[in-house]
Amino acid sequence: MTGPTTYFDPARLGELPPDTADLVRRRIAALGPAYRLFYREPLEFVRGNAAHLTTADGVDYLDAYNNVPSVGHAHPRVVAAIAEQAAKLNTHTRYLDAATVAYAEDLLGTFPPHLANVMFTCTGSEANDLALKIAKIATGATGVIVTRNAYHGVTTEVAAVSPSLVGPAELAPWARATASPIGAGDLVADVRAAIDDLAAAGVKPAALLVDTVLASDGVHPDLPGLAEAVALVRAAGGVFIADEVQPGFGRLGSHLWGFAQLGIDPDLVTLGKPMGNGHPIAAVVARPELTAAFAARSRYFNTFGGNPVAIAAAQATLDVLRDEGLPTHAHRVGTRLREGIAALGGPVAAVRGAGLFLGVDLVGAEGTPDEAFTLDVVDAMRRRHVLLATAGETNTTLKIRPPLPFDDADADRLLDALAQSFAELT
Repeated sequence: MTGPTTYFDPARLGELPPDTADLVRRRIAALGPAYRLFYREPLEFVRGNAAHLTTADGVDYLDAYNNVPSVGHAHPRVVAAIAEQAAKLNTHTRYLDAATVAYAEDLLGTFPPHLANVMFTCTGSEANDLALKIAKIATGATGVIVTRNAYHGVTTEVAAVSPSLVGPAELAPWARATASPIGAGDLVADVRAAIDDLAAAGVKPAALLVDTVLASDGVHPDLPGLAEAVALVRAAGGVFIADEVQPGFGRLGSHLWGFAQLGIDPDLVTLGKPMGNGHPIAAVVARPELTAAFAARSRYFNTFGGNPVAIAAAQATLDVLRDEGLPTHAHRVGTRLREGIAALGGPVAAVRGAGLFLGVDLVGAEGTPDEAFTLDVVDAMRRRHVLLATAGETNTTLKIRPPLPFDDADADRLLDALAQSFAELT
C-alpha cells in the first residue's frame, strides 16, 4: 500500500497480537489479497446490539459507520422474522407468495404514485445494474452521467460508472462524470457539458444516476441545480435514477427517501444496504411504462432476489422503522450531533448532513484539507472505541452514518471521543 490509509497494511502483520496475526494470515491465504481490512489494527467483532459492537475479548465499540443494520445490530424483531420464515420455506419468485406481494404493496405505498412497480435483487450493485439495463432498453440510448466521485456498485456495468472505484480515466466510453467537485462548481453546466460530450461521441444519454446524499462525493444532502440537470437529461431523452442505497429508509430524518428531501421525482429508484437490516435484499422501484418497455425486450429472474426469507427481513425492517419512529429519531439526534460537532471548532471546517448521515470536513495545521490528518483522526477514534470512516475525493471528510437507534448517550460519547482525538492530534 502507498500513501496514507486507514486500511490494515499486511506488511505490519508482525506488530499484531499473535492470535490476531494468525487469523489475518489465514484470511489472506484463504480469501486472497484483494480483500481489505479496516483500520491500522484490524478488529474482530462477535456480537452487536443497536449501535454497538463487541469484540471477541469483550470490548464495546460505538458503531458510527455501519448504515447496513439500519434498525440496529441484531434487532430482535428482524432476527425472529428471518428465523421463523427460514424454518418454514425459502424458494424464489417463480412461485406465488402472499408475503412478497404484501411487502411490495407496503413498500410502494411509501413512494409517489407514479413509481408503481418494484423488482427485487440481492444487492444495491445488482439494483443499479438492473436500473441501468431498464433505462437503456426503455430509452434506446446507452449514455450514463454520474457525479465526479460517485460510487454505485461492483458489477462490471456499475463499476464502469463509479469513478471513486475505478478512477475517472477508467469510466466506460458511454459514461461521463461531472467535471467539478460537488459544491465547488456548476452542476447544470457540468451535466450540459456531459450531454454535449456524449453527443460528440455519437452517444445519447439513457440516464443521470445520482446518489441522493452524494456520500462518496463528501456527503451533500442539498444539491443546487439537480432539478435543472434532471430536466436537461430528460429533454435529451434520458431518465433520472435516484440511488437510495445509502440515504434511503429514513436515514436522512425528515423524509424516508433522499429524492423527496430534494423535491425531485425520479423515474427509477434503487434500494439496497439497509433494506433488510443486513440480510441481502435490494430493489428497483420504477415507473410502470419503463418496466413495460423492459419486459417487452427481456424477462427478469433473480434466484435469490426477493426470496421469502429476504422478504421477511425487509418487512420486519420496514415495520420497525415505523413502529419505533426511527426517521424522526434520526432527525432529532442527528441535528444535535451536527450542532455538537460544529461547536468543537478547531480542525472542523464544515459540517454537512441530514438526519444520521453527516460529513465533517477537516483541515490540518496549515488550515487546509489534510488527508493524512483526517485518517489519523479516524484511527484515533478507533483507539477510543468509536468507528467511523472518510468520504470525498481527497479523503478529508469524516463520514458518520450509524445505525438509526444511535441515541443521545451515543452522540455524547462520539463528541467526547472526537474532542479527545482533536486534542491529541493538534
